[in-house]
Amino acid sequence: MPRLTTPSVIRALLSAIYRFGAATALVLIFAFALGAAVPAVPAFAKDKEVDLRFSLWVPPAHPLTKSAQEWADDIAKQSNGTIKITIFPSQQLGKAFDHYDMARDDIADITYVNPGYQPGRFPIIAIGQMPFMFGDARKGTAALDSWYRKYAPTEMKDTHFCLAFIHDPGSIHSRRKKVVTPEDLRDMKVRPAQSTIAELVTRLGGTNVQASAPEAREVLDRGVADAITFPWGSLYLFGIDKVVKYDMDAPLYTTVFTFSMNKDKYNSLSPAQKKVMDDHCTTDWAVKIAGPWGDFEAAGRVKMRADPAHHDVYKLTPDQLAAWRAEVKPLEASWAKAVKSTGVDPDAALAGLKAAIAKYGAGP
Repeated sequence: MPRLTTPSVIRALLSAIYRFGAATALVLIFAFALGAAVPAVPAFAKDKEVDLRFSLWVPPAHPLTKSAQEWADDIAKQSNGTIKITIFPSQQLGKAFDHYDMARDDIADITYVNPGYQPGRFPIIAIGQMPFMFGDARKGTAALDSWYRKYAPTEMKDTHFCLAFIHDPGSIHSRRKKVVTPEDLRDMKVRPAQSTIAELVTRLGGTNVQASAPEAREVLDRGVADAITFPWGSLYLFGIDKVVKYDMDAPLYTTVFTFSMNKDKYNSLSPAQKKVMDDHCTTDWAVKIAGPWGDFEAAGRVKMRADPAHHDVYKLTPDQLAAWRAEVKPLEASWAKAVKSTGVDPDAALAGLKAAIAKYGAGP
C-alpha cells in the first residue's frame, strides 16, 4: 500500500480538500492508497468562466430567439456553468446586414447570419437559396447543414462556423396585385429575402428594394416596395400582414442562415469547453433550432388561408408553376459561375447537395 504521508500525497490531499470538500477528498485519497482507479477530475473544475455575447436581429417573440436560448442554456449546463451566453435580440449590437462581420471583428462573440444579405460574398452556400430547392425546415436543414460543413471552413474562414439552417419555404406577398406568372414581376418593386431572389427579380424586369426583415414593413407601408418575399408566420410577427393583400401559396424559396462565432474567442476556450461548443454545433442541433421556427411559419400559412377578408391566398396552376420552375435554370448557371471563381467545382457541390436532399427526403 502506498504511504499516505509523502509530501506529494499531502499536497494532493490539501488541494482536494480545497476544491471538493473534506469528504470527497478522503474518498479520492484512500482510493489511491488502495490502488483503485481514481476517476478523472472534471476538466471544468479548473476552467475559467467565459461570457459570450450572442447577437440576433430578430425580436424576442421570434421562435428563433427561444430556440437560441435553449441552445445557450444547454451549453451552460454541459459546461458546468463555465460558458455563459447572453442573447441580444432586435439588432441591439448591430444591423442585420453586418452580422457576419460582427462575429469576425468581435463586436459579438456569436452571430446569426443571413449570407444572402451580402450578394456574391458567400456563393457556395447560396445554392440553398435557389427556388424550389427544399420542402420544409427540418429536412432541408439536415441536408443543408450536413452538406455545407465541407465548404464552410473555406467560404467562411474569417469566423468559426457553428451550424447552418433554413426557414420553412416562403413565397411572394403583394400589396396591389396578384403575382401569378414570372412576367407579373415586370416593373414591380420587390423586397427580396436574399441575393438569389434578388437576381430573379432583376432578370424578370423588376426592381429590388433592399431592406432587412425588421425594416421590411416600413418600405412596404411607404410604397417604396410593392411586394415582398417572406415566410408566412413572420408576416404576422413583423406586422407585414397589415400591408400586403395577395399571397402566392407556393413553396417558392427558402433562406439560408448560420450561427457564426469569433475565431479568437473559440480558440481561447479550454479543450473541454471547445468540446461542449463542438457538441452544440452539429446537424442535430441545427434541426432542433430550425424545427420550431418551421412549425411557426407553417402555422402562419394556415392562419392566412383562414382570413379571406384581409388576404387573397391563391395557388398556382401546374402550367404557372412550371413557368416559375423554368426561371430557375439561368439562376443555377449564374451560381455555378460564381462558385467556379472560388476554386470549387460547382457540379460536384450541387451533386453533393442533391445527394443530401435525397438522403433526408428534403425536396419540395
